[in-house]
Amino acid sequence: MACYIVTFEVKDPAKLTSLIEGLKSYGSYCPVNASTWAIITSNTAVQIRDHLMSLIDINDRLFVVRSGAEAAWRNAYGQVHTDWLKKYL
Repeated sequence: MACYIVTFEVKDPAKLTSLIEGLKSYGSYCPVNASTWAIITSNTAVQIRDHLMSLIDINDRLFVVRSGAEAAWRNAYGQVHTDWLKKYL
């Protein structure tokens, strides 16, 4: 299992809702900000991209990268998310 960072630009609010549900389907996840999430999965970046792209429009943007290096942040969405980020990033 690895941590992946997923960033996105989705124009249609209904598609954004679908994307968020898709991100949550990975089980272990953390919203970093409005358009960036971290997820834990055994899938590859390509598999994640293909799955999430099936939920949004072809012109929307999606970027998936495997985490594994140094990380720093400020003002996470609460202590539970700060704890999650410390554990997995």
